[in-house]
Amino acid sequence: MSFMLKAINWRQITRVLGLLVLTESFFMLIAAGVGALYGDENVGAILDSALITAVVGTLSALIGGKPKRQYGIREGYIIVGLVWIVFSFFGMLPFLISGGIPDVTNAFFETMSGFTTTGASILTDIEAMSHGLLFWRSIIQWLGGMGIVVLSLAILPLFGAGMQLYQAEVPGPTYDRLQPRIKDTARRLWGIYLIFTVVEAILLKVAGMDLFDAICHSLTTMATGGYSTKQDSIAFWSSPWIHYIIIFFMLLAGTNFSLLYMIMVKRNFKRIASDDEFRIYISLILIFTLIITFGLAVSSDATGLGAVESEFRTSLFQVVSIITTTGFATTDFMLWKPILWMLLLVIMFTGASAGSTSGGVKLIRIVVVAKNMFYEFRRLIHPKAIMPVRVNKHVVSEKIINNIHAFVTVYVFVLIVSTLVLILSGMDVMESFSAALTSISNVGPGLGKIGPAGNFADIQIGRASCRARVWAIG
Repeated sequence: MSFMLKAINWRQITRVLGLLVLTESFFMLIAAGVGALYGDENVGAILDSALITAVVGTLSALIGGKPKRQYGIREGYIIVGLVWIVFSFFGMLPFLISGGIPDVTNAFFETMSGFTTTGASILTDIEAMSHGLLFWRSIIQWLGGMGIVVLSLAILPLFGAGMQLYQAEVPGPTYDRLQPRIKDTARRLWGIYLIFTVVEAILLKVAGMDLFDAICHSLTTMATGGYSTKQDSIAFWSSPWIHYIIIFFMLLAGTNFSLLYMIMVKRNFKRIASDDEFRIYISLILIFTLIITFGLAVSSDATGLGAVESEFRTSLFQVVSIITTTGFATTDFMLWKPILWMLLLVIMFTGASAGSTSGGVKLIRIVVVAKNMFYEFRRLIHPKAIMPVRVNKHVVSEKIINNIHAFVTVYVFVLIVSTLVLILSGMDVMESFSAALTSISNVGPGLGKIGPAGNFADIQIGRASCRARVWAIG
C-alpha cells in the first residue's frame, strides 16, 4: 500500500487541482459582476470568496511545480474524484460568507448538489437570494454539467497526459474522440454545450422570461441540473412555449454529445437512425409520456383539446425532466396515482444517454445488460452458438460487458447502502429509497417530503439527517 501511494504523482495532482481551483475563482468573479450589475449588497462576499479561492489555487499550483514525470490513469481518477470535493468546498464560500446559507452543512450540500448537477436543494425561499448568488448557483451546475475537467482540458493546454483525465471524467462505458487531440475534442464538446446554452437563453427571453431568469435556466437546463431561480421551479411560468423550449433543450442535453456533433458539424444525419441508444431514449420518452397522459386523463374531469394538450405537456415535461435527470417541475407529481410515481422511479434509475450531461446508470449500459441477459438464455439452449452482443452493429467486447456489469452492481449496492443509512437516520422507507435514488442518479426531487413541492430542508431530524443528506448527495 505504501509503495502504491509513493508511486502516485502527488505533485502533479496538487498542481492540476490548483489550476482547476483557479478557474473556479474566475467564474466567481463573473458571479460578482452579475451581482454588481443588479446592485446586490453581498458582492463583497463573493469577491472575498474569489480571492481566497484564487490564493489557494495559486499556492497549490506553485507547490506542485513542474513534476519530473507524467501521470497515469490512477492520477486521473484521483483528480476527478477530488475535484468535486475541492470545488464544492470553495464553491460554498459565497453562500457561507454572504450569509445566504449560513450553515456549513447546508452550504456544502447545496454546492455539492450544484456541481454534481443533482439539483436537490435545502433553500425554502429561493427568490430571497441575491442575483449574484442565484447566478453562482446556476453557473456551478453549468460547470459540473459537461465536467470541470473537460472544461479545463479545453481552455488550459497544460496537461501532458490529457487522455487519462478525459477517460476518468467522461461518463459511459465507451468514449468518442471527435478529434485526434483530446484538447480539441474537449473544445468541441464545450463549444456545442455553449452554443445550445446561448440559443436556449435567447428563446426563453423571447418566450417571456426576463433576461436573468432566461440565462440562469439555460445554464441549468443544459447541465441537466434543475436549479431554478423560483421556488415553484418551472411551474412559476404558465407559458406552454417556455415549457416546450425547456423540454426540447432537456432532450438535447440528454443526448450523446458525440451524436450531436456528428449531426451539427459532420451533417451525418444517418447516425440518428442507426444509434441504438438514441432510438431507445426517444422510445422510452414517448411510451412513458403516453402512459402517464392516459393515467392523468382517466383521473381528470377536464375535457377538450386544451385539457388533453395540458396533460400531454405536463406528462412529457416530467418524463423528460426525470429521464434526463434535470429535475425541473411544472407540477407536483406526488398528487398523481402511486403507479405513476413508480414509472418515474424506473426512468430515474436508467437516466439518458452516455456522453450526455444526464445522470443515472445510462441507457447504453441498460441496453448492453439486457442484450447480454437475452443471449445468455439463448446460449443455454444453443451452447455451441456464437452470439456476441452488438451495439450499433459493433461487437461489444467481453471486457466492456464485464465492466458494465460491475458498474451496475456497484451502483445498486451503493443505492441499497444509502437507503439503509437514510432509514437509520429516521426517514421512512419510501422517502429513503427515493432520496438515495434521486441523489445517486443526480435527479433532484424524490418522493414524499422531498418531492417537487417539497424540499430537502423539510427533513428535520437532527444531526443524523445532516450526515445522511451529505452521504446521499455524495
